[in-house]
Amino acid sequence: MKITLIAGSNREGATSTSILRSIESLLNAQNISVTFVDLRELPLPLYSPDAQAIHPNVQRLAEAVAVAEGLVLATPEYHGSISGVLKNALDYLHGGLVAGKPVLSVSAAGGPMGVSSLLHLQSIVRNLHGVNSPEWISIGAGFHSFGSDGHPSDEGMRGRVESAVGKFVDLTRKLTAGVEAAI
Repeated sequence: MKITLIAGSNREGATSTSILRSIESLLNAQNISVTFVDLRELPLPLYSPDAQAIHPNVQRLAEAVAVAEGLVLATPEYHGSISGVLKNALDYLHGGLVAGKPVLSVSAAGGPMGVSSLLHLQSIVRNLHGVNSPEWISIGAGFHSFGSDGHPSDEGMRGRVESAVGKFVDLTRKLTAGVEAAI
């Protein structure tokens, strides 16, 4: 199984990126192949449908999504929505890259929960013909600390992340098996 994780923040030490690193560790522990795309380290030009040439960083993003059997998208919540950095990256993708793939949505908010950003993210996933995982992860205020192992310090949050990732992996396995059976 191949999973691509996309960190949609350009902030150093972003909570959304930290939780994605925790998810990467959980997936690696299950011997799942992971590609980590950190948009802070892979800057993309502003999307324009008029662009003629494909920027090398856009090509790297598209390739990472194309080979994935599932995606995990993480964003900070800004003004009740996803980050501009992640939205710009998603604008470069098309339904052919995402269609039929399970997607786990993750957000980190300064307030109690990042539900608005998760709803916006799931709407974008639907428009790209992806399959939203039945669970999502929202890291709210007071839960932004991580232990030396890289996982959330709060045991309840840690369990919530593990549960959501487990359901996402199960969904990815089922959808992958269904595609292979249809071939």
